[in-house]
Amino acid sequence: MKNVAAGALALAACVAGASAARAQDVVLKPLIDARLRYEHVDQQGIADTADAVTLRVRSGVQASTGPFSALVESESTLAIGPHYNDGYNGKPLPVVGDAENIELNRAQLRYADHGVGLTAGRQLVELGDQRFVGSANWRQNRRTFDAVRGQWAVSPRLAVDATYSWSVRDITGIQGTPERPQAIDGNFWFGTVAYTAPLGTLSGFAYLLDERSNGIAGARLSSQTYGGRYAGTQTFGGAWKLGYIASVARQSDYARNPNRYAATYWLGEATLSRKALSGTVGYEALGAARGDAAGRALTSVQTPLGSIFGFQGWADKFATTPPDGVRDGYVTVGANWKHAGALSGYGISASFHRFDSDRMSRHYGDELDVVAQAKIARYTVGARYAHYRADAFATDTDKLWLSVEWVFN
Repeated sequence: MKNVAAGALALAACVAGASAARAQDVVLKPLIDARLRYEHVDQQGIADTADAVTLRVRSGVQASTGPFSALVESESTLAIGPHYNDGYNGKPLPVVGDAENIELNRAQLRYADHGVGLTAGRQLVELGDQRFVGSANWRQNRRTFDAVRGQWAVSPRLAVDATYSWSVRDITGIQGTPERPQAIDGNFWFGTVAYTAPLGTLSGFAYLLDERSNGIAGARLSSQTYGGRYAGTQTFGGAWKLGYIASVARQSDYARNPNRYAATYWLGEATLSRKALSGTVGYEALGAARGDAAGRALTSVQTPLGSIFGFQGWADKFATTPPDGVRDGYVTVGANWKHAGALSGYGISASFHRFDSDRMSRHYGDELDVVAQAKIARYTVGARYAHYRADAFATDTDKLWLSVEWVFN
């Protein structure tokens, strides 16, 4: 916190100095967004259902002058309907990870000019598809990083991105406990290099996590992940588009992690679309360590700093990868329409997932996810439903979400 405060003071001094010199060049931009959400969870094995009504509001301001900008933003979450287990209150109800909260969400100073970007302070760090490093924006309390980050567009095709973080402000908010701390301290290094070619973008990445205070997991989530990703889109036949993604990575223990393991991650995905319609098929594997026959916990590919929602279904059954890993074969079909006017867009989609272990040939379960949403002026309204049917892992679970989001920035 002291580091963030010092950064905020330096940020304020910089902007104040610039304002005094050339007040007419300072541009103030308000940052406001709010999301009201109802989440219902019916989980086998828990007698009662959870019904959470929460309101999240973020508000802040960005001041810019020339290549410099300063940003300060607060975040608060209110439990209007608190009939759920927020991870702290101990209620005998299904968990909905949106605890009441009020905190400093972001406080950063940024320089951007001549293809170089430098950001210091509490900030968002969202890398690639956010599978390994992201903001977890689906939850009401968003993840941010106390960090310094450098970005360099070496050429129109080549870009480099490097981040060092010493503290991660996780989705638990300010009510942290030793088991679920409000901040995960340590040394975190993230680096990516991306090259854009006519057929797609090839990127290499390295994510090093040296966690020093992550509750009951301790240092067992410290890992090093090295990999590559290729993604692109091609148009053919006039109106048809083909999107494709291929990614592979190798993760192993790092720093003070007492476990010794090495496991492989890989993903293959293709999307075919024409006008409003689209279809996606994909297969993702978070592998298990082959040499660990005992199947110890946290010896498979883990993504503790990734944006979990949107990967391996919405029921969140695999937020922590099982010891035997997980393989997800999925199919999605959907339609999205865009229009001029107040109703600028609306769409529906459905996804089916089959989950299996990476080793031991077990079928974990299946999941169906359905969503319908519309954008009306500055509002986004949506309804989602997830049904997980268990076979050899977890329990049958149904989740329903209704939400309204308003953004002004």
